[in-house]
Amino acid sequence: MSAIAAPAAQPAATSPSGLPGISPWLLLAPVLALLAVLVAASLVVLRMSLGVPNSEWHSYTLRNYTDLADPYFLRSLWLTLRLAFESMVCAMAIATPVALAMARTESRLARRLMLACVLLPLLVNLLLQGYGWLVILGPAGLLNHGLQALGLARRPVMWLYREQGVLLGLIQTAFPLAVLPMSSALRAVPRTFDEAAATMGASRRQALIHVILPLAAPGIVSGALLVFAYNASAFAVPLLLGGRRVPMLAIYVHDQIAPLLNWPAASASGVVLIVAVFAVLGLSQRLTHRLQEVRR
Repeated sequence: MSAIAAPAAQPAATSPSGLPGISPWLLLAPVLALLAVLVAASLVVLRMSLGVPNSEWHSYTLRNYTDLADPYFLRSLWLTLRLAFESMVCAMAIATPVALAMARTESRLARRLMLACVLLPLLVNLLLQGYGWLVILGPAGLLNHGLQALGLARRPVMWLYREQGVLLGLIQTAFPLAVLPMSSALRAVPRTFDEAAATMGASRRQALIHVILPLAAPGIVSGALLVFAYNASAFAVPLLLGGRRVPMLAIYVHDQIAPLLNWPAASASGVVLIVAVFAVLGLSQRLTHRLQEVRR
């Protein structure tokens, strides 16, 4: 009686995504759907910017863009880009020691506690954060009481409805966006580089400036650009802390829509803001690549 050997079981086919029977495109479907919605919304805004009020879909004109040569709009655009840049620089400077502590700490508990503290502002609504700043920066607020108690000010300092107050709010709201990419980039740098720099006679400060930060530069630049783009489109914080005295571009767009119902002008302003932000981001990336090539 001859034995019939059973065929060996074939291993289940595995897709490139690592999961059996699942295409990588299926995993990307939610993200692609969201991107498709965003692209469609951008095209609608672009089309509306070429229309005439009350006839946005049946006319074409460039007048909405030529009207943006108004000095008030140019001042608003310059103010928006300047405050976004200043808040980016301040946020990255404050986030550097925090990100370095998160990346170099040995304790998982301490890292998780610092991460929770960094993420806490993201769990609070921007309006609530703005009202909190109203309490802190007001003439009878906590900051003025502290300055007067320390003898640094004889009378209340006006922080609200000034660029300084808006800048403080932008730095605080964008702080987590600066810490997280920088912390990830610093954690990717092996600690053996610190030891090698110390072996060569470098101090901790020299190792940080000449070794650690240059190696983590891509993550640091990504965090800086994220903060810049986020603050350039800020609306709630400038409206609450600056009002109409600090007319950032998002407030200008809101005024064109809400009281005036001028959707084409608002769309044109939004398109100009998007183009300006992308131009700054592209220029920054280009300069970063050139600096990396020079160092190599």
